Amino acid sequence: MKLKRPASLLGVLFFWDIAPQRAAPITAARKAVFLWHRGALKDRGPLHERSPAYFMISPAEAEAIIRANVPVRAAESLVLDRLCGSVLREEIRATRDQPPFDRVTMDGVAFAQSAYAAGRRTFKIAGTQAAGASPLVLEDRTTCIEVMTGAMVPHGCDCVVPVEKLSIRDGTAELAEDAAASPGLNIHRTGIDCRAGQLLLSPHTRLGPTQIAVIASAGLASAAATPRPRIVVISTGDELVEPGYPVAEWQIYRSNAYAVVAALRNRGFEHVGQDHLPDDLPVLRDRLAAHLERNDALILSGGVSMGRFDYVPQVLQELGVKPVFHKISQRPGKPMWFGVGSAGQCVYALPGNPVSTLVCLARYVYRGLAVAEGVEEPKAESAVLDSRFEVKPTLTFFLPVSLASDGATLLAHARPTQGSGDFTSLLGTHGFVELPPGPTLIPEGTVVPLYRW
Repeated sequence: MKLKRPASLLGVLFFWDIAPQRAAPITAARKAVFLWHRGALKDRGPLHERSPAYFMISPAEAEAIIRANVPVRAAESLVLDRLCGSVLREEIRATRDQPPFDRVTMDGVAFAQSAYAAGRRTFKIAGTQAAGASPLVLEDRTTCIEVMTGAMVPHGCDCVVPVEKLSIRDGTAELAEDAAASPGLNIHRTGIDCRAGQLLLSPHTRLGPTQIAVIASAGLASAAATPRPRIVVISTGDELVEPGYPVAEWQIYRSNAYAVVAALRNRGFEHVGQDHLPDDLPVLRDRLAAHLERNDALILSGGVSMGRFDYVPQVLQELGVKPVFHKISQRPGKPMWFGVGSAGQCVYALPGNPVSTLVCLARYVYRGLAVAEGVEEPKAESAVLDSRFEVKPTLTFFLPVSLASDGATLLAHARPTQGSGDFTSLLGTHGFVELPPGPTLIPEGTVVPLYRW
């Protein structure tokens, strides 16, 4: 039976949905389906006679393709000091009860509550129980044992009165008139937090201070995790000048790379370098080859459009990076290019205009980086437009917005720029919303997807 080509890429994505390949790189068969579908575009006539809709994918399709193609990076055994920010790739279970013993929670004295119930309010101090010391034994119920926070409750004691409710003179502790003593007072009981063998952390958890404390408390010196990726941010173009140096009338200062690096570090990515490459083929080949060798992800800005000196896609393919897609039906950011290197390096080549760069970073790159780490990037938030907005281009439109809260509703106020090069208009914005292709008028009160910078 002859297989019929799907009418649109959405058909291909539907095929992927009914036969999912979770948390794995795209298979050869699925890639063949995609490339075979792209080949079908050749049947629709010469390029200049085709509508752009025939050879550009939608933002949703671009995100799905990135998710399908990004390889999940291998786990490593990381010591506790290196775990922060990494993604856990194994189960962590309690190795013993927590706390592992009845634990004193306040400095004071411990005694048998039955003596208090019988009317006793003064106790001779029979010893001192320090944290980290083996437990003492209360031999006489008319006595008490001085205890420190974190110590094991002495055998024979079942309550602790804090030092603030005591008067100690000549080795005797007298309870204040308002002091009360009940069984279990100021005692953290064995196993109340968790029991031995209990699941504490699941794979795909982003590790922060509390998670690392749990791992350490289980007695583990290391854990299997995906470390934060090594990322390099590369700006391209002869017109760019490093800030702090003289600039000619026909040049501009290099800002995109600094914005992208700041955005990544703001999201917890630590191993982020940067470079600036001229529009020179030999230099591009040499430096991009070196970056592919040293990094897990490359984020480029510029050199991906249709200009005579836009060499980036050509050079990347020469270096063995397989192109996955080029161009998305959106504004801004239409010329975005995405590919995967022979060693699984992901290359996100973004348009060079500042607004386009930041939009593509937030819409696609963050999600690709999350897939590579083995963690699910949170889905887009939703916001409500506080006024109507007219979309003119026949492309998905990304509209910068500022946000305000109206009780339980997150309101988005349109902050359109003067174009994809107008980065100053982004001051005061919190992100952008995704609007459907025009021409159309989006009514006030419409709920739309929101992506934060």
